[in-house]
Amino acid sequence: MDSNKIKKGLGRGLSSLIGETKIESQKNQLSISEMIPSKYQPRKIFDENSLNDLTKSIEQRGILQPIIVRKSNDYKSKFEIIAGERRWLAAQRAGLHYVPVVVTEADDLKSLEFAIVENVQRHDLNPLEEAQGYKRLIDEFSYDQEKVSKFIGKSRSHITNSLRLLILPEEVIKLIETQKLTAGHAKILVGLKNAGFVANKIVEKKLSVRQAENFVKIFKNKKQKSNNKDANIKDLEISVSNKIGLNVEIKNKKNNKGKITFEYKDLDQLNKIIEIIKTNY
Repeated sequence: MDSNKIKKGLGRGLSSLIGETKIESQKNQLSISEMIPSKYQPRKIFDENSLNDLTKSIEQRGILQPIIVRKSNDYKSKFEIIAGERRWLAAQRAGLHYVPVVVTEADDLKSLEFAIVENVQRHDLNPLEEAQGYKRLIDEFSYDQEKVSKFIGKSRSHITNSLRLLILPEEVIKLIETQKLTAGHAKILVGLKNAGFVANKIVEKKLSVRQAENFVKIFKNKKQKSNNKDANIKDLEISVSNKIGLNVEIKNKKNNKGKITFEYKDLDQLNKIIEIIKTNY
């Protein structure tokens, strides 16, 4: 394939990337033991059910699409998988000894490009893995967001929103990795100071993305009202809370009517509040 004919902006498939590299067509099968995973594989989590389904398919039909590999720079006589690690894992489970391959010459950048394009176009990456793949292109190979956008064939805003996921707290990132939170949920949490608390509430209550959006709006409104509370009232809350050892909330209206709320966590704390009231009134 003439690389001059390949479009510069991707949405490119693997075939166009292969066309930019030299292929050793004489070698079309490799032993499974000769192959090693790629250090540039952006995918960290392989769904067990999906892997089992692929294993059954390979047992019945074999591997229909060759695995793309390159000679390993780190291990002599080994080949590093560029695209197709999932097929390689399933082939092992299926008891295959040899698998069809395409051996290509690819540097580290091209290897990462292969892996990202295959996984993104197959929708195999979770949102976090996708973001980490883009970040590696930027950090290790001097891509900017515009170049990533054109290469992957996704909008600039998609790349920007994807990368923003990486600033979320570690506890939220783990919920995304284990697929307890979706990309839609994660986007709502970006920029929230209490993202971890809100994330756990979303998981606990099994909220949809729309429900989570409404929950965050309500939470923000409550926080904003709390922030607008009179400084004297805040000081009074703190003073009473320190005195009795319980959380206290005072809601005072413009006409100086309102209510005081005491928060207790067990029967002993409730009895303490009642005893204080009885003793003083």
